[in-house]
Amino acid sequence: MAAHRCSRCSWLLLVFIFSFYVFAKSEEAAQANDQHASVVDNPQTDAETGKQSSEERLWEGTQVNEAVPIDAHKQDFPVPGSVLTPTPQFKDDFKEELVIRPLQSGDIYASFQFRTVWETDFTTGSKVSHYRLFPKSLGQVISKFSVRELHISFTQGYWRTMQWGQPYLPSPPGAELWVWFQDTVTDVDATWKELTNVLSGIFCASLNFIDSTNTVQPSASFKPLGIANGTDHRFLRYATLPREIVCTENLTPWKKLLPCGSKAGLAVLLKSEKLFHSSFHSQAVHIRPVCQDWQCKSTSLELRQTLNVVFDLHTSGQGKQEWSLFKMFSRTLTEACPLASSSKIYIDVTDNPQEEQFELSPATPLLSQAVVLGDRRTFSVYDLTQQVTFGTVRSLNVLIRWKSTQGDMLRPLLHAERYVAGYGLQTGEIHTLMYNNHPFRSFPVLLLDSVPWYLRLYVHTLTVTSKGKDNKPSYIHYQPSKDRIRPHLLEMLVQLPPHSVTEVTVQFERALLKWTEYTPDPNHGFYVGSSVINALVPSTVAMHTNITQEQPLFSNFFPCKEESSYFMRVYTEPLLVNLPTPDFSMPYNVICLTCTVVAVGYGSLYNLLTRSFQIEEPNPGLAKRIANIIRKMRGVPPL
Repeated sequence: MAAHRCSRCSWLLLVFIFSFYVFAKSEEAAQANDQHASVVDNPQTDAETGKQSSEERLWEGTQVNEAVPIDAHKQDFPVPGSVLTPTPQFKDDFKEELVIRPLQSGDIYASFQFRTVWETDFTTGSKVSHYRLFPKSLGQVISKFSVRELHISFTQGYWRTMQWGQPYLPSPPGAELWVWFQDTVTDVDATWKELTNVLSGIFCASLNFIDSTNTVQPSASFKPLGIANGTDHRFLRYATLPREIVCTENLTPWKKLLPCGSKAGLAVLLKSEKLFHSSFHSQAVHIRPVCQDWQCKSTSLELRQTLNVVFDLHTSGQGKQEWSLFKMFSRTLTEACPLASSSKIYIDVTDNPQEEQFELSPATPLLSQAVVLGDRRTFSVYDLTQQVTFGTVRSLNVLIRWKSTQGDMLRPLLHAERYVAGYGLQTGEIHTLMYNNHPFRSFPVLLLDSVPWYLRLYVHTLTVTSKGKDNKPSYIHYQPSKDRIRPHLLEMLVQLPPHSVTEVTVQFERALLKWTEYTPDPNHGFYVGSSVINALVPSTVAMHTNITQEQPLFSNFFPCKEESSYFMRVYTEPLLVNLPTPDFSMPYNVICLTCTVVAVGYGSLYNLLTRSFQIEEPNPGLAKRIANIIRKMRGVPPL
């Protein structure tokens, strides 16, 4: 019986081995047929096939998930007898620039420009799942909230126009945000509120304090800087936070948006302890759609990150009047960003043709001319993509040594000032001064003022005067405020006569806030955002109207439609206004007085009700105690 069971088990084992062998043979035959069919369709050697598969795996992570027509697949399929050599088709480009402009005061103005252009379109609703150079955090924000243009800036300090001239990219003190939404957005206010909260988390800023009380909808200002099919201002929102403080926590996420971060390229110079030890610091992010060619048949998305800083000669603690990359940023350059197609440093030498004012070291033979702010400027160029730029020491430290600070700085054609006049804490007056320094040309300017609701403007007191005469605006748009809901909005189109000062004044009344609406330091005052002045200023040279033409990044931000003028945006100082402030020490005094009275009164009553009184005999004297001891020893009663 046992032998029968063993023979049965051996037969089952043999059947199982045979079936497994037949199954393996069938699989090998199927694979051989598939390989034979692939070789017939595309005859290649095994080595070429292996190379193709490896290269496909190498580049497959850099392709954008987009819909490709069937004809394109047919064209990309290799013909028999050819060798498949895939070439990556990147649709994004990154450039970086640093512009250094020596100022007549001995200070140094440095402007960083980082530009990423991506050939994609978020307006079609197509979902993009791969990001190479463009930061994914911003791409998701643009796609989710249907943003057409986004402009945000964080500034510490005020730009002194009369001492430093015009900046390449102006910005007001504090935080500024203005956004154009697509026309598919149904509830713009709700989308705006959610967008500010998301941006507040991305940039580690207080943008979540932007609400309806400091948001306006301009009717003529802040036109789109990119491609715009329409200018329906219902999809525009503008807000400022003049009290926002810019510090390291805002710079760190800004640097992380760069393709190379702060590890390579010009971004290695962005050292926070040096940047914030300066007279002026501003960082911004601009996103807009731009044309790929001059015919504008296809569009791209442009991300431009800018950082402007002015180093003061006196606060830097330097004894000698000389500047270098190491003294400004405590670092030197060793390489360009590997992902950048262009990496250059521009030094403005327009006012120094024969090295009479300063000496530049190391010298460079590359010179470039560009039209900037209506003037033709000459720059010495250092190309970081060329190894010869770094020399034998593999390090670049540009040195500017001043020889003479004598020189006449050209006065800017347009600048503005603003201040508060009046006395007391009931009424006041806002004065805005706009200067046209052109000797014989007049031009119109568009003034925008956003005033908080707690300064109640008297619009009937609005006056505009130029050279002692009334200057009637050709366009006025005024939106009155609502208490605790929205601010005042005033827009005017004013013609500035040549070589004149135009003054705009309006009176206001200070409102009394609720005690819960005051800031923790109410006696410091309340900030009012800067006025914004937009103008087309006459140019001394012909401007470039083709924005797709190859030119430096710092000279082609604002679009130019006429050769005879260029666009300029000017910001005034923010205002600091005192409001009627109650004496917040009175509650503290009342609490202290009440507690004192209660403690004294209740303590006395409690003692009277709870204390028990007993008659206590006075202690006898020493002589009496001695006498009592003697009497006790004699057996006599004590005294």
